Amino acid sequence: MTSSNCESPDRRSFPLNFANKRVRFLCLRLIAAFIFLFAAGCAHRTTTVQPPAAPPVAQPSPPSGAPPPTEPQPPIAGQYVEEGVASWYGVPFDGHRTSNGEIYDMHQFTAAHRTLPFNAVVRVTNLQNGKQTEVRINDRGPFVANRIIDLSLSAAQAIGMVGPGTAQVRLELVSGPNPAVGFFGVQVGAFQMPENAERLRSQLSARYASVTVTKYDLPNGTFYRVRLGREPTEEAAQQLADQLHSAEQMTTFVVRLDN
Repeated sequence: MTSSNCESPDRRSFPLNFANKRVRFLCLRLIAAFIFLFAAGCAHRTTTVQPPAAPPVAQPSPPSGAPPPTEPQPPIAGQYVEEGVASWYGVPFDGHRTSNGEIYDMHQFTAAHRTLPFNAVVRVTNLQNGKQTEVRINDRGPFVANRIIDLSLSAAQAIGMVGPGTAQVRLELVSGPNPAVGFFGVQVGAFQMPENAERLRSQLSARYASVTVTKYDLPNGTFYRVRLGREPTEEAAQQLADQLHSAEQMTTFVVRLDN
């Protein structure tokens, strides 16, 4: 046989190379499968969106305006009680100063009274329909015969007397200063001309003591009130008023002297 220096391929290395390639091929397939599964998982992942929080439920606001009339109640034993005719006042007095210096607001529960002390709280009962309300005294009046109290518009609405204008009422003191403490006088006239007030003062000073003229501003002008007496009780002032009415034929009003 003739020998050749050209070496033929080593057949013993072929199975090993083939096995290595097969392992690499399987590894690549595993890696590709893993990537596919990972991508599929990401594609099917869902995002959960939280719904917005529900807004708070609005609470109903308390009603405004005049309080409802209270149930009829009997008079309080030992307290101030008075019965007579009530009236009410609004425009043009609304927004002007009251006798105690406050600005009158007809939508507040206040009233004018001739003798009760300022800041006294009074229960007012309409004797025709039984409706009640409470008011604070911050003004003086009414200076009209046979009337005992002037209510604000809101107070008059609460007891159902705005339409009629007047009503028979009962007054009961709820709280405040002692109504018996103080000084009382008698008003006998109110004039827009100061000379007329001075003329009456001069006439009465000849027969009575402590006659004064007091200037007072109202929405419809300035008035000069003629008053006399300085009595320690309302009863004594009423006796003086009766005397003046009988002897002088005057229209009189017992008033608390606030100064």
